[in-house]
Amino acid sequence: MARADLLLDLVEAERRGDRDRFRVVVEGLIAEERANQHHLLADRLSEIITTAGQWLPRDDHAAAARDLVQEVMAQRRLEDLELAPVPRRVIAELIEEQQRADLLRSYGIEPRHRILLAGLPGNGKTSVAEAIATELMLPFYTIRYEGIVSSFLGETAARLDSAFEFVRTRRCVLFFDEFDTIAKERADEHETGEIKRVVSTLLLQIDRLPPHVILVGATNHGELLDRAAWRRFQVRAELKPPSRAQATGFLARLAERFGGDLGYAPRTLADRLAGSSYAELEEFALDVRRRTILESPGANVRRIAKERLEHWTDTVHS
Repeated sequence: MARADLLLDLVEAERRGDRDRFRVVVEGLIAEERANQHHLLADRLSEIITTAGQWLPRDDHAAAARDLVQEVMAQRRLEDLELAPVPRRVIAELIEEQQRADLLRSYGIEPRHRILLAGLPGNGKTSVAEAIATELMLPFYTIRYEGIVSSFLGETAARLDSAFEFVRTRRCVLFFDEFDTIAKERADEHETGEIKRVVSTLLLQIDRLPPHVILVGATNHGELLDRAAWRRFQVRAELKPPSRAQATGFLARLAERFGGDLGYAPRTLADRLAGSSYAELEEFALDVRRRTILESPGANVRRIAKERLEHWTDTVHS
């Protein structure tokens, strides 16, 4: 059964003639009914408000949407991630706002639902997006650029519209990795008119995104983002490479997860692997563990770790 506050909001929006708010509230109802497994009602409501000329239930478009968005099984937890205090706080606050959305709405305030993650590759942007989905127990969708981007005039913007149309009636996390791919600065004289139209479509869709859809953008090159796209995000967090202390703590947790031995003490490994991203540290630990398993019983973990450290040093200095 739909929540009383949504029903009241729906009637109030219709009374004021606020069609945009009316649609957002209906989409919230659809998302709630779908989350409650009331698919027939959700499909019927979706059919009623589907864009003019497309009189099919939105769920019937799921097959076509598979080319545009991909559902991924989120496994990361926020507590498993090594984050600096400020990013951890702002991410935890966004999750709390979504978890306690009813309280905020009772005061006429919507929870924030758009976050931009910036930083060098391998330092947790995708992991954070997954953790948000895991903590909120929501489906995790990633944009498939190979399905979105087209060489035909106007088709990229149309496909982008379809992707947003698919997620609008679902409580979910929508992840744009490498967000600068599709949200480039429109003032750049080297960009074509087509990409500028795509960015304009993207901004319009972000503005129309209901608060039950959490949008997570990730970029390695924040300086390339269109300034208007940057401003659309209510929360921004920079994820930096690990410090020595952070790398030590992260390696200690990896060692515990993988059986307690990576050949050297975590602090020693952190010093030897200085400059590595979190992803590189994890890959090193997995590589040591993988070889240890294959050489068991009697595996010499110290030797295995030493060989991999030597390879890492050769790779860095080559």
